Amino acid sequence: MPLTAKRGLNVSQKIDIAPVSGKKDLNAFVDVGYRLNEADPNYVPQLRSEVVELLTPGKNPFFEHARVQFFLARSEGRVVGRISAHIDELALAQPPEQGMGPGTGNWGLFEAESEEIGRALIARAEDWLREQGMTRVLAPISMSIWEEPGLLVKGHDHPPTVMMGHHNPAYQGWFERAGYSEAKKLLTFELDITKEFPPLVQRIVAAGEKNPRITIRSMEIKHFDREAGIVIDILNDAWSSNWGFVPFTEAEAEYGGKKMTPLIREDLNMVAELDGEPVAFMLTWGNANEPIKQIGGKLFPFGWIKMLRWLRNPQCETMRVPLMGVKKEYQNSRLASQLAFMMIEYIRRNAVKNYGATRGEIGWILDDNKGMLAIAETIGSKVNREYVIYQKAL
Repeated sequence: MPLTAKRGLNVSQKIDIAPVSGKKDLNAFVDVGYRLNEADPNYVPQLRSEVVELLTPGKNPFFEHARVQFFLARSEGRVVGRISAHIDELALAQPPEQGMGPGTGNWGLFEAESEEIGRALIARAEDWLREQGMTRVLAPISMSIWEEPGLLVKGHDHPPTVMMGHHNPAYQGWFERAGYSEAKKLLTFELDITKEFPPLVQRIVAAGEKNPRITIRSMEIKHFDREAGIVIDILNDAWSSNWGFVPFTEAEAEYGGKKMTPLIREDLNMVAELDGEPVAFMLTWGNANEPIKQIGGKLFPFGWIKMLRWLRNPQCETMRVPLMGVKKEYQNSRLASQLAFMMIEYIRRNAVKNYGATRGEIGWILDDNKGMLAIAETIGSKVNREYVIYQKAL
């Protein structure tokens, strides 16, 4: 798809957009993401091996239930942008009123040197989705809804935490001028975890500790498969009615578990039991982006030493709570809030005492999830980053 560029390139130059083909193209797809963001002081270049694995069929189980096509934009042989277009078969099977559903495709992993290049990339992704029979697009989603959904529209002034996206602030205007409107907003919240929670929360936690039916326990790494099964069962039940929900597969749970195992600390990950039955969980990770930023996303020649030291003793400023869930039958009840407050409090204490953390980040949270928004407000946290998932009819 040729395009005469008016910004960032000479007017006489043409843009050609072609599918990624072969290892050389895939490497170029990865490299352009680093190059176009390297001047941003808050950008955190992810480990290259992790990025390549994410994009490789046979390694990332997302490909087991998705159709994916990567595209590169070139000008006179130079790579000037990229985009992925993809269709998640599990998302197509979800109820339309929950955001996904039949006919809904996605694009993501977007980077471009100029708006004109970006518009051409988006148009090519849309064409591919139409060719696949899609009638609507939700974007950007890179690539699974569980990975990096949405475009950052607020919070560019500080680096993202682990597994959160960070984007050029100009992209918001580019997408909206390309005909995209907001479908859903995702929020993250931050708080000072060195301070005790308000008295109301302390009273709720204390009451829960006196309830013999409630047990809050740390996850046990030696029983990882059992604990992972508990988390996935609760997650798929708790989130099943949420906007944008797509169920985790067993393969994705195993893959994600293996990738995140180095970050897992038993005292930062909790399971809540009622009468001995697991009914809620909360995951917390040390912010691996802190050491990754220090090594510039490069393990070699000496970055691996710093990462290994950090993983052995993950002292960090920030802890991120990426996921929590309460079984649906207990949602919208006082018990659900009580279990959440108890897990948050226990994790807060351990994060400060054992890892030197001073800051917590919770999210993402859907902007209409009243229960989680109420919990975030009650513990005194404030919105620090906003992401938007856009939509457009094809």
